[in-house]
Amino acid sequence: MERVLLRKAKMGDINQIRRLINSFANEGKMLPVSLNMLYERLRNFWVVEENGKVIGCAALKIVWKDLGEIRSVAISRKHQGKGYGKMLVKKLLEEAEEMELKKVFTLTYIPEFFEKLGFERIIKSKLPHKVWSDCINCPKFPRCDEAALLKVLKK
Repeated sequence: MERVLLRKAKMGDINQIRRLINSFANEGKMLPVSLNMLYERLRNFWVVEENGKVIGCAALKIVWKDLGEIRSVAISRKHQGKGYGKMLVKKLLEEAEEMELKKVFTLTYIPEFFEKLGFERIIKSKLPHKVWSDCINCPKFPRCDEAALLKVLKK
C-alpha cells in the first residue's frame, strides 16, 4: 500500500530533489539546480514522499518583506496528475500567509497549472528588481521565456 507524506525537506533528500528537478531541466521544462543552491535553500523546500522516496518538491523563497516566490515545483512523471503539485503549492501558499507575505509570484513554463490555483499572469517588468538577482546565473539570461504569474494573498 502506498504511503504518501507531505513534509519539509531534509538533508537526505537533496540528491533526490536535484535529480527530479534536473530531469525536467534537461528537457528545457525547468531551470537546473546545483547542489550548492540546494544546500543553501533546503529550508525553502517541501517534498512529497512515497514509501521513503521523494516524488515531488517545491520551494518558497522570500524575496522581500511582502513578496515570496514559488519555485522548483516538480513531480515525477510517474506520479503526475494525482494532485501532488497542487498539494505542494497550497502548502507553500499557507506558509506564505503564516509569514504574512501579501503576494506570491512564480516564473514558469506551465502557467495553466498556476492559473488553476488562482494565480494571474502579469508582465515580468511589474516585478521588483530584487526578483532578478538569481537571473544573472541563469543560462537563459537575459532572454527569459518563462511566464510570470502573481497571487495576491492579502490586500
